[in-house]
Amino acid sequence: MNDELARLLSAATSLDEITARITDTADRFSADGNDAVAADLFEVERALRNANRRLARVVATMR
Repeated sequence: MNDELARLLSAATSLDEITARITDTADRFSADGNDAVAADLFEVERALRNANRRLARVVATMR
């Protein structure tokens, strides 16, 4: 079980990093006036944050 927990914690960290990159990119597109792309990227950001919260709940039940 510890191996699975470690892998899930690593995945959560990766999701955080990916989410930050998506947010930064969306901010740049928004600043450049490309609101359609920015809106889509912000939607991706929300989905990743929701996935990470759900993953955190799973990890909490494993501890």
